[in-house]
Amino acid sequence: MADQANERVTRDRPWLMRTYAGHSTASDSNALYRKNLAKGQTGLSVAFDLPTQTGYDSDHVLARGEVGRVGVPVGHVGDMRALFDGIPVEQTNTSMTINATAMWLLALYQVVAEEQGADIAKLTGTTQNDIVKEYLSRGTHVFPPGPSVRLITDMIAYTVGSIPKWNPINICSYHLQEAGATPVQEIAYAMCTAISVLDAVRDSGQVPAERMGEVVARISFFVNAGVRFVEEMCKMRAFAQLWEKVTLERYGIQDAKQRRFRYGVQVNSLGLTEAQPENNVQRIVLEMLAVTLSKDARARAVQLPAWNEALGLPRPWDQQWSLRIQQVLAYESDLLEYGDIFNGSEVIETKTAALLAGAEAEIAKVLEMGGVIPAVESGYLKSNLVSSHAARRARIESGEDRIVGVNCFDTTEESPLTADLDTAIMVVDPASEQSVLGALKQWRADRDENAVRGALEQLKATALTTDNLMPATLACARAGVTTGEWSFALRDVFGEYRAPTGVGGAPVAVAAEPGGELAAVREAVAATAAELGAGKLRLLVGKPGLDGHSNGAEQIAVRARDAGFEVVYQGIRLTPEQIVSAAVAEDVHCVGLSILSGAHPELVPDVLNRLRRAGVEDVPVIVGGIIPAADGEALKAAGVAAVFTPKDFGITTIIGRIVDEIRLANRLQPWTPATAASTS
Repeated sequence: MADQANERVTRDRPWLMRTYAGHSTASDSNALYRKNLAKGQTGLSVAFDLPTQTGYDSDHVLARGEVGRVGVPVGHVGDMRALFDGIPVEQTNTSMTINATAMWLLALYQVVAEEQGADIAKLTGTTQNDIVKEYLSRGTHVFPPGPSVRLITDMIAYTVGSIPKWNPINICSYHLQEAGATPVQEIAYAMCTAISVLDAVRDSGQVPAERMGEVVARISFFVNAGVRFVEEMCKMRAFAQLWEKVTLERYGIQDAKQRRFRYGVQVNSLGLTEAQPENNVQRIVLEMLAVTLSKDARARAVQLPAWNEALGLPRPWDQQWSLRIQQVLAYESDLLEYGDIFNGSEVIETKTAALLAGAEAEIAKVLEMGGVIPAVESGYLKSNLVSSHAARRARIESGEDRIVGVNCFDTTEESPLTADLDTAIMVVDPASEQSVLGALKQWRADRDENAVRGALEQLKATALTTDNLMPATLACARAGVTTGEWSFALRDVFGEYRAPTGVGGAPVAVAAEPGGELAAVREAVAATAAELGAGKLRLLVGKPGLDGHSNGAEQIAVRARDAGFEVVYQGIRLTPEQIVSAAVAEDVHCVGLSILSGAHPELVPDVLNRLRRAGVEDVPVIVGGIIPAADGEALKAAGVAAVFTPKDFGITTIIGRIVDEIRLANRLQPWTPATAASTS
């Protein structure tokens, strides 16, 4: 008994426990962070709103409706000061999910740390800063690939010298999985990004060769864990083995500790379901096990989504529930008392080896193209992801991939968790946006404009050289420059970038077999076009605002194309005015809007009003996204023809509904298939 007691005392230290949080205003988010830390959370994970992520001030036209929706707005050092008021940053491990504007947010964080009297050399945390996956999946990129890699390189070089405990980049495969990546693609494309970044740092000359081990030691990864937890665990073991090989053989890093694969994880948010959302709890648990069970490939930090994220913004209680899931595993179970429980497993080793071999083959293909940046610019990577996602969606629709409560076992008792949908999620007060705008106006009025102009001119001048941009960025932060001003100063030098959509190159994922649903929809599309005297029905797929989650919009565009539509899809980040202008210019028969950020109450009515002012009366507008039921009804009352949410998983069925709405708007009789007409 004594031996057992001694064994139980020896436990590994738990991983960092975080919840991804931030909303409304810096002061509101600060209160939330303090509560979460008091509940036992051991690290902070800051969610920034979309204007902050994409380099716009809160009063920019594209920011309308997006301020404080999916994260906290941070427009200047005053906001960062309020965000960490009363939270000692020197003692806090802070993860910041920020990419295109990562250098700017790190500069603001450092200035606040200095104001608190912290030793910046002791700061610990992470800036995500992986711009490659933004081009492929998340869509919060700003600058072209070349300048983006320079910003990353400058940040890494600066932190190695000045903030040595900071992780200046999270190579992020998380969103690649949500964009459709297979485990092999997820490993391969993330590793190609890491190789590109390390090559850029090495070749920049900013870090001496003998210190490259310090660079490698601060590179971390941020991954996704899906519900196939055996495969996901093997994926992480393959990741670790491949990182060991790349850092030793390609970069000659001799210190085993510096070669250690370090990663954090958030389990799959977009895999959560709106239908029977209580099932999401067990999904989250299984996905967490994938990254904690295997000690040799265990995550260093874990953040779990909330059960109701497919419905809307989680409440603090929902986030607490997810934190408690981690704490029960770490503190009540005996997991941390043992070594790796899968070592020697033939099943695990065989699967891991297969994933590793597949990833190495795909990495070789990308490197033959010149690396990850040429593979992004050519559209190769994006097309592969869109194709993989289309294939996965087709398997779900056919029932080959089963999702409980969605395409099988869908009968259900009424859930007490969702009996009152209006209170089952958190709603951001629309007045908070006006509060942010007022505070931003006051900030500009109170600062020294000469100091601001001087700092911005120095930033642009530095951008035209090869000097490190971090000192000039810090000077901007101290002078009171805003997020939008910093970003647009660099836009003036570097330009702005629109990434390939990958839609045009995606192959057909679902065959239009005779008698099948797609064949029937193709027939309806062709007949409706003929009745309207059009060569083809034309569908505009638009993403208004700053939401860069384009996966759903891309899949609608691909399936509509396969059904016979001519699809107009211009990618992400469009104003309502641009969408309406395109609809008029292309003479489309339907406008489809995709919004997952919660900005639909503001942006969709704007599109409707602009269409009416343009005299467009017979073009139905449909909307898809994470839209609460009450909001959906309000949109329909405003004139939206149909609203689709994650529970509507049948894409071909959605395309058929679009045809129905086009016929209704043009006063055509409901479509009757030729086969049905001949038998009646």
